Amino acid sequence: MIKRGNYVLEGNGKNDKLGTGRRKTAVARVRMRPGDGKISVNNREFAEFFRTDKLRAMVLAPLTLTEKKDVVDMVITVSGGGPNGQADACKLGIARALKDFDPDTEKQLRDEHMLTRDARKVERKKYGLRKARRGTQFSKR
Repeated sequence: MIKRGNYVLEGNGKNDKLGTGRRKTAVARVRMRPGDGKISVNNREFAEFFRTDKLRAMVLAPLTLTEKKDVVDMVITVSGGGPNGQADACKLGIARALKDFDPDTEKQLRDEHMLTRDARKVERKKYGLRKARRGTQFSKR
């Protein structure tokens, strides 16, 4: 049994499958082990951390696709970014951990593009412009 913060992990942690997901500036580290479907995110309940149904569905998409939702327990640590970026980072981390947990699911996950990292990030602001590409409004007089 491992005690981390407010939650206690069963087992010794040696059989855990790990997955890291990134999206925009968010980074999620997922620790997956056999269990009965408990998910904690940053020491909080899953439903408490991701409050909207859209974000919950996005995070659980790899598990519902492979029908492993009630088979694994997960502890997720996520930092950076906003709610959407964090949800997408968790989704990628779960998919990668699931691939290690059950290699038979890799083709299914890859066909749905869940193992592909979305590399889009915010473009940096350039000097002399108001935003990354938006200049100041032209005035003839």
